[in-house]
Amino acid sequence: MAERIGWIGLGIMGKPMAANLLRAGYELTVHSRSRGPVEELTQMGARAADSPREVADGSEVIITMLPDSPDVSQAVAGENGVLEGAPSGSLLIDMSTISPVVARELAEAARGRGVGMLDAPVSGGDVGARQATLSIMAGGSAEDFARAEPIFKVLGKTITHVGSSGAGQVVKACNQIVVALTIEAVSEALVLGSKAGVDPEVIIKVLSGGMASNRVMEMRGRNFLEHDFTPGFKVDLHHKDLGIALAAGGEYGVSLPVTAIVGQMLHALRTRGMGAQDHSALLTLIEDWAQHTVGGRD
Repeated sequence: MAERIGWIGLGIMGKPMAANLLRAGYELTVHSRSRGPVEELTQMGARAADSPREVADGSEVIITMLPDSPDVSQAVAGENGVLEGAPSGSLLIDMSTISPVVARELAEAARGRGVGMLDAPVSGGDVGARQATLSIMAGGSAEDFARAEPIFKVLGKTITHVGSSGAGQVVKACNQIVVALTIEAVSEALVLGSKAGVDPEVIIKVLSGGMASNRVMEMRGRNFLEHDFTPGFKVDLHHKDLGIALAAGGEYGVSLPVTAIVGQMLHALRTRGMGAQDHSALLTLIEDWAQHTVGGRD
């Protein structure tokens, strides 16, 4: 019989992921700061809860999908948090992107209550969340991973146990470095090619067929070409993620010079009031510096 799942956090990623579990037949209890998504999920058959503690009470598996480390810490270990309501033997899965240090601290706190914990951040953006094609990288014990794997298979396609507690968050930091730097590289290429007179759609077509092919162009090509920066993954969140990566670099003695530069570029977008836009809006910064709009005439 499928385990009863509690879900906390119904944002851009969390809501479609929770909906996929409902469609797969899981019994779901949900909680989020915004009432709208909760009401949508209850109409699909979920039960609403007023606090993380209430979510955990009666759930066998509790999943959090929240913006940042403080949000997860509060939901898990704060007043009326998951650990106040989670029964011994239950499993907590944090699918947010947070600090590896915080992930390890929360896993230790959970073990003290007889609760297993995985840090299992995801990659694939809003498209992957909706289509259940996410890449899931999980840190924690092999036993907890095996227990969670049937749930992960409903949410994603590439599912990997990457190591002990905190390892999932380390791998996610690596992922976010590559995605951010690729967005920046594609932006430079499009602005250069477009200003030199080449159709940007042709540029993407050609690059997609060779060594430069990448998932950023596949999933965000339309955003670049149409200047549609409706958030699939927000600038604010990617800036936060690079901060996590840079902190990890400091902890392990690894220099991340280009990550730092792209982090500052995302910071510049935030100061322009663009933090809530999609991270592909990084293109606009390169356009401004070149005094050229991709696809436009100067």
